[in-house]
Amino acid sequence: MTPRGAETYRETVARLASAQKKAARGAPAYSIYVNRRVGRYLAAWAYRAGLTPNQVSGISAAFTFTGIILLAVLPVSWFTGIGVALLLAVGYAFDSADGQVARLRGGGSLSGEWLDHVVDSVKIASLHLAVLVTMFLHMDLTTPWLLLIPIGYSVVACVSFFAMILNDQLKRVYAARAKVDAPAGRSTLLRSLLVIPTDYGFLCLVFVLLGSPVLFIVVYGLMAVANAGHLLLASRKWFRDMVALDADRAPTPADEAVTA
Repeated sequence: MTPRGAETYRETVARLASAQKKAARGAPAYSIYVNRRVGRYLAAWAYRAGLTPNQVSGISAAFTFTGIILLAVLPVSWFTGIGVALLLAVGYAFDSADGQVARLRGGGSLSGEWLDHVVDSVKIASLHLAVLVTMFLHMDLTTPWLLLIPIGYSVVACVSFFAMILNDQLKRVYAARAKVDAPAGRSTLLRSLLVIPTDYGFLCLVFVLLGSPVLFIVVYGLMAVANAGHLLLASRKWFRDMVALDADRAPTPADEAVTA
């Protein structure tokens, strides 16, 4: 680990860029090309300020949940939308920064990864519930059935997040048993653009439209549908991936004991 005082801020950014982990297969465009880069600059600042990854996670949570609370309690307006979008986007950038700070400090920890995922899970569920509250309290809806949109979106977002985390964990288990590198795909520009509707960063920007409730509901609803469709298609592929790993995995003593 390079001492903080031995390099400039620019050198810290450059060192972090050279050690940047590869984008996950299917990672959306905003997360790769905007959020990760902004997070890199924030990570370099946090590292030089002596902040730990968990403290950076705390900053991320403070921005994010302030935005979620304001979304639920403030009347809808362009001012509210811009404020909420900025708070969520900054929180998301710091969410990218915490792992990068860990790499600058020589590696992360299990407790840090646990904290990061738990905060993310609370964020993903509560954000759409905040949309439900603001639609109920602050929008003149033509029909109460529109309230099903954020409810369904919350379900889809939570299941998608859990499935992706589970995929990573099962692949790690497979890699550890087989003593090989965990299977990984490659992200491409086309793929990252196609999955923009599933991008949390893009969702943050959509809240700017709160000044026009009709436009917001239309765009938010289309994103909900796109995310549901993506989850259905991705689940089929993820299950096939797990079947392939099962077929490729050599039986363990525990497996043989069960089948004996």
